[in-house]
Amino acid sequence: MIEVNQLSKAFGKVQAVEDVSFSAPNGMITGLLGPNGAGKSTTMRMIAGVLEPDSGTALVDGIAVQQDRVAAQKRLGVLPDKRGIYQRLTSRENIAYYGRLHGLDGAALKGRVDSLIDLLDMDEIADRRTEGFSTGQKVKVAIARALVHNPPNMMLDEPTVGLDVMSTRAMRGVIRRLRDEGHTVLFSSHIMQEVASLCDNIVIIARGRVAAQGSPDDLRRQTGKPDLEDAFVDIIGSGEGLE
Repeated sequence: MIEVNQLSKAFGKVQAVEDVSFSAPNGMITGLLGPNGAGKSTTMRMIAGVLEPDSGTALVDGIAVQQDRVAAQKRLGVLPDKRGIYQRLTSRENIAYYGRLHGLDGAALKGRVDSLIDLLDMDEIADRRTEGFSTGQKVKVAIARALVHNPPNMMLDEPTVGLDVMSTRAMRGVIRRLRDEGHTVLFSSHIMQEVASLCDNIVIIARGRVAAQGSPDDLRRQTGKPDLEDAFVDIIGSGEGLE
């Protein structure tokens, strides 16, 4: 479970995130939905422990990220907005490298790498250097790398950006499988169709603050709109007045 309590972060005079609070429960897909620049990626970076908040706390399975970063990160797999794979390594080598960083080795590491290559249909690119890979191929390597230590919590920053139709369908299938296996899944997106089709729980962020949260049905009921996109526009419209 991922919990966020009153997280705030400013960059100079720009208040990127302000008093953001929400939870992403086990066995559910929670979507962070909002326009570009709303504060989604900044919030996720603070949860991942790569950005220090000005105030507030982030917890991963009850572990405070800012107090015990390594322990929290062991229970968290992250697909960042910048994929950052090592281009001189093959797909298999990229995944194995991160596995070793998490303490895996020998037969256990090989078995885990092999299973991820199979899960993500990476046989054709498994032993190719990643330099020159397409966006979809890079995302496959990055998601495998995030999953290699089998973390109970997954955090994905816009996982389908730049993917073609088939790669997008495959990624959504992986996300659903993670949920069905009991993982916590938190992902950010500004694609309404994606959020509507995947999410059990939605957190809408506008201008760095939580404007609304709940199930898709909750948000439609709250706004009186039968369509989730119309509900989102209504909520964001009312959120524009937030200070």
